[in-house]
Amino acid sequence: MKKLIAIAALFATTIGTAQDQYTQGMQRAFALWGEGKTSEASNMFERIANVEMDNWLPYYYVAQVNTVASFGEKDKEKLTRQLGKAQEYVDLAKSISPNNSEILVQQAMVHTAWIAFDGATYGMTLSGKVAALYAEAQQLDPENPRVVFSKAEWDMGSAQYFGQDTTPYCKDVERALELFANFKAESDFHPNWGRERAAATLESCGK
Repeated sequence: MKKLIAIAALFATTIGTAQDQYTQGMQRAFALWGEGKTSEASNMFERIANVEMDNWLPYYYVAQVNTVASFGEKDKEKLTRQLGKAQEYVDLAKSISPNNSEILVQQAMVHTAWIAFDGATYGMTLSGKVAALYAEAQQLDPENPRVVFSKAEWDMGSAQYFGQDTTPYCKDVERALELFANFKAESDFHPNWGRERAAATLESCGK
């Protein structure tokens, strides 16, 4: 009996240590990202992903860090490297957690970064894919504020590109903010971004 208790205690300690290492690693990766150290944050999330092979979150964040860094990037070689890595890790995240609205939004963001870089080259081939991804994400999780806001932001960007009025999409941004007000992430590390950006978008919406 004592032996069983000792084994159980050891097992619990091992789990606790692994969990602590995961928590500390994720916190460190977010801290690096917050300091603007994109490469270091990406590398830290990668190292966590190599250990947490059944957990989609570190894969998701490798993709997100590299995607966010690609908006506004003018160097095509660097952009290609970053978005290539983002796509690789989106694919890995999808294999771990299929039918996940957060990952679908992240995939749409990868495509959008390419379009933002060169709309004439990538707009024709990727715009339809982005719209389809948001439609799928909305069907999977209509109450997810990031899905509602990201789709609205995409629709507004498309309307602006074609010289159309963006006002009809203001109501979608407003709805996203209502959803954000009641949203609770599953854990400290689950996606929880977008509220501030949605608020700023609504403030200038239709102006």
